[in-house]
Amino acid sequence: MMEEPIKEMLGAPKSPMPVAMEKSPKSEVVITTVPLVSEIQLTAATGGAELSCYRCIIPFAVFVFIAGIVVTTVAYSFNSHGSIISVIGLVLLSSGLFLLASSALCWKVRQRRKKAKRRESQTALMANHRSLFA
Repeated sequence: MMEEPIKEMLGAPKSPMPVAMEKSPKSEVVITTVPLVSEIQLTAATGGAELSCYRCIIPFAVFVFIAGIVVTTVAYSFNSHGSIISVIGLVLLSSGLFLLASSALCWKVRQRRKKAKRRESQTALMANHRSLFA
């Protein structure tokens, strides 16, 4: 009885919809159900970490970038220009740089949003302050 209001608050569906039907070797139909997850449930499960993706990307980007440097160095030390290993090294190197750049871009956008939100709240506070003393 107590679980129903909590499930409705979290946005959980009352009954999951059947998604895929599979046939077993005995010609029986098996229905697989996949529960739907709402954005509120995702936020509750991750603790809001889905909004800080740029912080999660940085370690992976650094690792991929270093791996790209190592693989490219090894490939070119053996004078294997155009070989598979040099292509893999260059792909790792460029994807590491791309991940680092996208992380920096996301961080910059988030900082601008924080500044704008801070300005809005400060403007509202000052407007309220002026109306009190006017």
